[in-house]
Amino acid sequence: MFNNPPSMWPSFLVGQRDKPVRTIVIDDDIHFVNVLLQELALDERIQVVGRALNFKDGKRLVRAADFDVLIVDLNLTDRSGELLLELAAAQKPGSQSIVCTASDLEDHIRRALELGASGYLLKHSWFGSYAQSILQVANGGAAITPHLVKRLLNRPEPVRQAPTSLADVPKTSASQLSARELDVLRMVANGNTSLEIASLLQISHMTVNTHIRNTYRKLQVRSRAQAVQSAMLRGLI
Repeated sequence: MFNNPPSMWPSFLVGQRDKPVRTIVIDDDIHFVNVLLQELALDERIQVVGRALNFKDGKRLVRAADFDVLIVDLNLTDRSGELLLELAAAQKPGSQSIVCTASDLEDHIRRALELGASGYLLKHSWFGSYAQSILQVANGGAAITPHLVKRLLNRPEPVRQAPTSLADVPKTSASQLSARELDVLRMVANGNTSLEIASLLQISHMTVNTHIRNTYRKLQVRSRAQAVQSAMLRGLI
């Protein structure tokens, strides 16, 4: 569980008692939804502003609600939750998404991250708390069930054929990311927010975001979760 009570939450982080993180939940497992809502109701830094039990209602909710974080299951009875990840990225570009599902298939994890999810949590798997995960992604971090991270890190490197032309050479290599950009990327992978990274490296918050934007450009990605996944697959971190 998250150790700091809401009253002791650092003032520079997103999610305060007077301005909580607005969250919507889309999942057709009513028992899980009730358990989740009960947990979130205990944390004043989070406010659930909407819920839906199917894709159709979830689609309307994503379009109509003002939210900061979306929690969605991939396996909705009437359609895939992946489509809601795409819709949220298009309709609410400033929001963050967390997949909460029973599937631990690597293809599903990679696809969710590619669609911009900042978190991937397995249902009924101990990992801390849902509230903590929401606050992490709202503050620029990532939230992934720990053993899934280990699996991705331990994933064997695929066998690659030697390049036959300049077009076959990977566009990004370790030498293209500066030492500081790699430091920042490692801290992002560990779940640190931009403000925490700035404090640890003793640089400004804006400088951290500049390093992150440069990393996005070099790795050709659009989110922190995608940057971490790309770097892991390339062996950069």
